[in-house]
Amino acid sequence: MIESTSELLSVLMFLAAFLVLLTGFPVAFGLMGTAVAFAAIGAAIDGFAWPLMSSAGGRLLDLMTNETLVAVPLFIFMGVILERSKIAEDLLITMGQAFGKLRGGLGISVVIVGAILSASTGIVGATVVTMGLISLPAMTRVGYDPRLSSGIICASGTLAQLIPPSTVLILLGVTLQNANTQANLQMGRFGGSTLSIADLFAAAFLPGLLLVGLYVLWIITTAIFRPKSCPAIESTPEELRDLWWRALVAVLPPIALIILVLGSIVTGTATATESSAVGALGACVLAALRGRFHRGLLVEVARSTFFISTMIFAILIGATIFAMVFRGLGGDHVVERFVTDLPGGLTGALLFVLAVIFFLGFLIDTFEIIFIVIPIFAPILIVLGADPILFGVLVAIVLQTSYLTPPFGFAIFYLQGVAKGLPITTIYRGVLPFVGLQLFAVALVWFFPALATWLPEVLL
Repeated sequence: MIESTSELLSVLMFLAAFLVLLTGFPVAFGLMGTAVAFAAIGAAIDGFAWPLMSSAGGRLLDLMTNETLVAVPLFIFMGVILERSKIAEDLLITMGQAFGKLRGGLGISVVIVGAILSASTGIVGATVVTMGLISLPAMTRVGYDPRLSSGIICASGTLAQLIPPSTVLILLGVTLQNANTQANLQMGRFGGSTLSIADLFAAAFLPGLLLVGLYVLWIITTAIFRPKSCPAIESTPEELRDLWWRALVAVLPPIALIILVLGSIVTGTATATESSAVGALGACVLAALRGRFHRGLLVEVARSTFFISTMIFAILIGATIFAMVFRGLGGDHVVERFVTDLPGGLTGALLFVLAVIFFLGFLIDTFEIIFIVIPIFAPILIVLGADPILFGVLVAIVLQTSYLTPPFGFAIFYLQGVAKGLPITTIYRGVLPFVGLQLFAVALVWFFPALATWLPEVLL
C-alpha cells in the first residue's frame, strides 16, 4: 500500500496531526505546524517539492475570495442576534406552555423549538445553551428524568448542524464542491456535474425533519412506557390566557425569516451569500420590532460573531495547508489504493469512511473532521461512483453524532456549562438513545436515498 518514503511520511504526518489535536493545542496552528514540519522533512530527503509551498498564498487567496464562505459569518450573526435578543427565549416559553399539558409535551415542545431555532441560528452551541438555560429548569421543576431532559436538549441542539441554513453544511458543501471538481478532472470530465450549497441545503431538509420525527416518537414512546419520566405540567389560568395568540406571535416571525432565507436559496432566487445577508438584516428587524435592538446588543453580537468566525476560518486555513502538503507527499495515492482495495467496492468504501468519521467524532471537532477527512476521501469516493449529494447528507448526519459522543461531545459540555449540579455521567447516559436514533436515520437515508436526493431534483 505504501510504495515510497514520501508516502510513509504522509501517513506519519496524518498520525502526528491527530496526536497534536488530542493534546489540546490550537487546531489551526497544530495542522499548519505539522504540515510545514513534514514538508521540510520531505524536502530534505527529496520526497517533497518545496517550491509547492509557494502555492500556499494562492490557495489562501482563493479562500478569501470565495463568495460562498462570506455566508458563514452572516449566518452566525443572524443566529447570535436571535439568541441574544431573547426571541429564542420567547419561543421556548410559549411553546412549552402550549404543549406542556400533555405527558411528554414539554419535551416535544423542546424538540420543535430546537428545530425552529436550528433553522434560525445554524449554530449548535447557541441552540443548546439557550434551551439549557430556559427549558432544563422547567423540566426539572415538573419532574422530568434528568437523563431524558438532558438528552432531549442536547439532541435538539444538534439539529442546528443538519437543518439548513447550517454553517456546518456550508463548510461541508464548499469542501465537497472542491472534491467533486477534483474528481471530475481526475476522470477527464471537464464538464462534469456540479454541486452547489443549495443542493446540499435541499438534500438535508427532509433528513432533518426525519430526525425531528424520530426524536418526537422516542419521547412519545417514553411517555407511554415510563410516564413518570416525563409528566405533564399544570398551567395557571394567567399562563393559559391568550396562549395560542402569544404562540403565533412567537413562532411566525422566525418561521417567516426561515422561509425567506431558505426559500430564496433553494428556488435559485438568491445565492447562499445573498440570503445570509437578508437573514442577518431580518434578524435585526425582528429584534427591533420587539424593542431589543440597541447599540450594546449590536456590539455584543458583532464580537461573538467575530470570535466564532475567526475560529472557523483559522481552522480552514490550517487544514488547507495540511491537505496541500499531504497530497504533495503522495498521501492521496496511499488513501486511494487503500480505499479501492477494500472489500465491497463502493459500498465497503462508503461504510469505511462513515465509520472513520463516526469514531473520529469521539475525539476531535466537527470542523476538523470536515477540513481534514473530506478532502482526502471524498474525491476517491466520487470517482468510485458515490453521489456527492447523498454522501454529503450521510456525512452531515454522522457528524451530528460527534456533538453527542463522549468524551468530547461539545453539546454535552455546552449543557453542563449552564446546568450547574447536573453530573456529566447523567448527560452521557441521556444522549445515548439519541445517538442511536441518529445512526438509525443514517441507515434510513442509506436504504432510501430519495430522502436526500428527491427534493434537490424537484426544486433545482
